[in-house]
Amino acid sequence: MLSRPQLEALVDSSATALDLPLAAEHRPGVIEHFTRLSVVAQTVIEFPLPEETEPAPVFAHAAL
Repeated sequence: MLSRPQLEALVDSSATALDLPLAAEHRPGVIEHFTRLSVVAQTVIEFPLPEETEPAPVFAHAAL
């Protein structure tokens, strides 16, 4: 999992790369969301899959 300084750097560099203005008052909330997302991502990354599991060749969703 990323450390707090790494998450802050990720938020700042992502905003810059996307040319997305990030107001100073919004930055703490965005960092908090990235922190929560990193916890969820870690759960997904750590989920055990059998060795024979292969990615689907095509990803599709059902129409609503």
